[in-house]
Amino acid sequence: MSRPQHFGWFLARGFGPQGWGYPSLDWDYDWTRPEIYQEAARTLEQAGFDLVIIEDAPSLGSPETLDLRVRHAFGGPKHDPLLLAPYLFQATRHLGVVPTVNPAAYLPYTAARQFATLQHLSAHRLGLNVVTDTGSARHFSAAEQLGHDAAYDRAEEWLAGIRALWRSWDDGALVQDRETDVFADGSRLRPVRHRGEHFAFDGPLNAVPFTDGEPAIISPGGSGRGLGFAGANSDVQLALAPLDEASVRAYRAKIHDAAIAAGRSAADITILFAIQPVITSSPEEADRIVAASAHPDDAALVQIARKQSSDLETDLTTLDLDRPLDLSVFGEHVSRGSIQRLIGDRGEDAPLRAHLTALARTGRITDRSGFVGTADEFADLIEELGDWGNDGVLLWGDFHPVTLHRTLGELVPVLRRRGILRREYVEGGLQANLRAF
Repeated sequence: MSRPQHFGWFLARGFGPQGWGYPSLDWDYDWTRPEIYQEAARTLEQAGFDLVIIEDAPSLGSPETLDLRVRHAFGGPKHDPLLLAPYLFQATRHLGVVPTVNPAAYLPYTAARQFATLQHLSAHRLGLNVVTDTGSARHFSAAEQLGHDAAYDRAEEWLAGIRALWRSWDDGALVQDRETDVFADGSRLRPVRHRGEHFAFDGPLNAVPFTDGEPAIISPGGSGRGLGFAGANSDVQLALAPLDEASVRAYRAKIHDAAIAAGRSAADITILFAIQPVITSSPEEADRIVAASAHPDDAALVQIARKQSSDLETDLTTLDLDRPLDLSVFGEHVSRGSIQRLIGDRGEDAPLRAHLTALARTGRITDRSGFVGTADEFADLIEELGDWGNDGVLLWGDFHPVTLHRTLGELVPVLRRRGILRREYVEGGLQANLRAF
């Protein structure tokens, strides 16, 4: 019997047009209504997933790329995932729900109070995917846009302030003694007073303390500064790395070292490697898909360039496919990790065509060159990751029920028969299930 691992789903399109650009759109779900998300959330809970993370980008991007982002719904529109969360909590009993939040968009006191409310309403199943996207800054204030590392500095101050507010009720402050008619002991509430570089606010927080832990903090950053943030602050780190033993162990060691340097334990962080598998009915079908991806035409490359342009807030479609990609086209606000995922190990002298062709190309699970394969082949990969000490994986795609069943229909039974995927949850909310094994 294999060691169980944690599974999450990354709602890559965010609270946006699910199914757009695919035949499944004709199922006629309304992406602005909660029903499609509730159905998908119930599927994930039935499958035994720990959490769903809802991607978000508050901004439609720069004026130069706005049309590119909305024309094919790659970068927008997106509605607020924090407001979708209660509908998903209502539809499930155990699944953790993790909206993406940007410290620039929420003042610490307001954030602490809203997040505390959702944590209680959900029976302690809230997580927060903390991102430091600075491209959205102009929507929230007239202050000068922060650079990459400075945005992480602000995020750490923001999170520390929120946690101070959550902890402003000392043990014993919430009395709730009906015989003495005492609800709370005000002498046990600490007057938080924060005056920092980015925020200023006072406490204590007007929300009761938690019984089963604070909201889980999730972070996606792959830069050195991002890994440091995760080590010091996060309960879950979303990892992108080649899935060979040396790379997996090296990545995990960086996170664990950062945690220990911050006075935490390596066991305090659950590391989930992001994977988008293509589950096929046979090895022959997998071979056909991989072979077809090796020689994309220009139309396919332009489609990939549109998606990358949205993610990188930089219009790649205007660039010559056959000239080297000049990295100076990317602004300071663009994630270094996102740029690295585009250029890979091909270097700055490679033409844009080479980068896009590499993104178009798929590979077989069996030789570890990609993620196309049968459910049993994918389970073999998960078992191998477990042998290397891995905590779990984050699958990703949109939240259309067709997408989930296409990915999970054959996979879940195989993973469960091998003992990799949980059959039951523990009580105590998201934090408890992340620590269950």
